[in-house]
Amino acid sequence: MRPTRRTVLTAAAGAAALTAGGTEAAAATPQGSRPPATTQHPSRELRSLLRELDPARIEATVRKLVSFGTRHTLSAQGDPARGIGAARDWLLAELRSYAADSGGRMTAELQSYVQEPASRIPTATRITNVVATLRGSVTPERVYVVSGHYDSRVTDVMDATSDAPGADDDASGVAVVLELARVMAKRRPAATIVFAAVAGEEQGLYGSTYLAQQLKAAGTDVQGMFTNDIVGSPTADDGTENPYTIRLFAEGVPSSETPAQAAIRKSVGGENDSATRQLARFVRDVADNDATGMRVRVIYRRDRYLRGGDHIPFLERAYPAARFTEPAEDFAHQHQNVRVEDGKQYGDLPEFCDFGFVTRVAKVNAATLWTLAQAPGTPKGAKILTAALTNSTTLVWTRGSEPDLAGYEIVWRETTAPEWTHVIPAGDVTTYEVDLSKDNVFFGVRAVNRAGLRSPVAFPDPQS
Repeated sequence: MRPTRRTVLTAAAGAAALTAGGTEAAAATPQGSRPPATTQHPSRELRSLLRELDPARIEATVRKLVSFGTRHTLSAQGDPARGIGAARDWLLAELRSYAADSGGRMTAELQSYVQEPASRIPTATRITNVVATLRGSVTPERVYVVSGHYDSRVTDVMDATSDAPGADDDASGVAVVLELARVMAKRRPAATIVFAAVAGEEQGLYGSTYLAQQLKAAGTDVQGMFTNDIVGSPTADDGTENPYTIRLFAEGVPSSETPAQAAIRKSVGGENDSATRQLARFVRDVADNDATGMRVRVIYRRDRYLRGGDHIPFLERAYPAARFTEPAEDFAHQHQNVRVEDGKQYGDLPEFCDFGFVTRVAKVNAATLWTLAQAPGTPKGAKILTAALTNSTTLVWTRGSEPDLAGYEIVWRETTAPEWTHVIPAGDVTTYEVDLSKDNVFFGVRAVNRAGLRSPVAFPDPQS
């Protein structure tokens, strides 16, 4: 039964929230919070994939990267045993070994350019990303990106010679990316997934900026990007632990917003409904559950104070992008020279990483990326018709091209609610009318395929 205006007047939005099938939401997640109405339960296929993620391999990757002494962007590029060049060559060999098991679906390559002197780059320096691409088997033009940065640093950001182990920042994130690539290489995602170990992050996001520029210049339809940066430990600087939570930083007002887009956002109150916020809600929908063993704590910010990450160049180019980071950082174990001072060990060493935690972070990433790649793409052209003053709402959108597309759902929530609270099956149509006022609630549209997998939500612009 379609909701009516009386529905909103007689029931608090969110109470007995409807799931996609129209039943009451499950009682609670393992972390104790009611799941959103848009929650998608892990499939048997996804659970099998998650079981393959191996903490021993993740630990081995972190320790191998640490073994190169320093991976500073300005360190040696030709030494086979020490420096960023040695790390680069090892990463490429690893990704190529995974590609060999992919049946030709995965390729691995170096993506290089020469950065002329700039901030924190005193002389012309070659910056190289190591990139593996797993081509989609159904809609390869739709792309998702996951990254970690393989460069490291100590206290002085220009010190390219001292040991900079970089275990947490960010061998942990690179280990997540490599393990995802290893496990997914043997599978056939519908959409394309790009696995990137980028360089130059500590000097100013140089590698990720180049990667984002290349994708944008090629007109690539990147529908989601995640960076994993400092995901190695659940232990805070005071020793408290939160081993089953990962933070996800997701901006509201888009970094790429134009004046015209700002005017629309202000008119509709869309500060909490950017494409990145919808992506973050999707992560909660598919990865905050017993299959990952994790709670995803979404933070309504682009990043932490005084910090930045490799998702930002993607945001600046109008791609939805977000950052995974451990729940509370210990700053004695990042951006520090390795030393003992007053009996306290400083330095970003592997002994301060929790590899079980990193594996659970990898599961959150895997659940998100695999579901994104197998589900339909985010609906395009979503509009809410505003030509007439009515107390009902009509939405329109463009039908997707996926061969297994089954139809669409309308989602809605109170304007004060952070998550979508209600779902209305709309069928295989491109227009739908809801007997609720567009002035009182927020609406969205998501696609559904025949396997029951749902896309992220598209937030509609007004169309007069």
